[in-house]
Amino acid sequence: MQREKQSVMAEDAGHALALLLPYGLLFSIFIAIPIAVAIYLSFTYFDLVQAPTFAGLYNYITLLTQDTVFFRNVLPNTVKFALIVGPGGYVISFLMAWMLAQIQPLPRTLLALLLYMPSLAGGVFIGVLWRTIFSGNQSGYVNAILLRWNIIQTPIQFLQSPDFLMSIMILVSLWSAMGIGFLAMLAGILNINEELYEAAYIDGATRLQVMWHVTLPSIIPTITITLLLNLGNMMSVGFEKVFLMYKEATYETADVISTYVYRRGLANAEYSFGAAVGLFNSVVNFILLIGFNAIARKAGDTSLW
Repeated sequence: MQREKQSVMAEDAGHALALLLPYGLLFSIFIAIPIAVAIYLSFTYFDLVQAPTFAGLYNYITLLTQDTVFFRNVLPNTVKFALIVGPGGYVISFLMAWMLAQIQPLPRTLLALLLYMPSLAGGVFIGVLWRTIFSGNQSGYVNAILLRWNIIQTPIQFLQSPDFLMSIMILVSLWSAMGIGFLAMLAGILNINEELYEAAYIDGATRLQVMWHVTLPSIIPTITITLLLNLGNMMSVGFEKVFLMYKEATYETADVISTYVYRRGLANAEYSFGAAVGLFNSVVNFILLIGFNAIARKAGDTSLW
């Protein structure tokens, strides 16, 4: 009997291992191994011609003490972008989910699909679309409208102007912010107990008061979890959208950490330095995740672990 039980357990363990093996293989090839290589390269000097030579903390010291561009432009741009798009995207997602919950199921489903569609399209498609909209000639939709209404006399170079590009990138990111968090909020709102709403309306609460005192508190756990899941990428703002829209003239106001890693690490062939900047960004994201997870656990008993 004991041998039979051990045989069954061994067979179950074999099946579980067989199911996990493809995931483990893909995870190792595309995530674990590249991360390990990047960490190693960040402590070396590597030019793609000769083998890496150990350089210790040289790349990190250079980043923290000598790279004025990073701390004067890149890091402030990234923080500004993340602080506006992150909270702003969640506010817009909640408001849109709340409004959709007030209408009938069929139009709700259609509108939810339309709002979620930008997230399915991908960063490259979004970047190309908005480059066309803000094109700096008469074929750009914004310039065409402004010229037709005689608001301007010559087309505005939106994507080559440091005054406009960051605002455009923030607008594009907010427009495409209706991701899985939006669907989670919509599902959470639709699953709130109807008796809570009925009690609030009997007490004379308005629609906005019901939203503030019933809807929002009821989906705080959902908002917290989706926020924590996205915090790991908070400083890694959308590379594709920024890269496809900015030019050398707008590096000062539009360059963020992800595009800076590309420019320094790949375009300038400073692979080790680029790896150090990327690892620095990952450490900051990890610290943010750990910190906010601890705050969420103490404040509302909702956390990832």
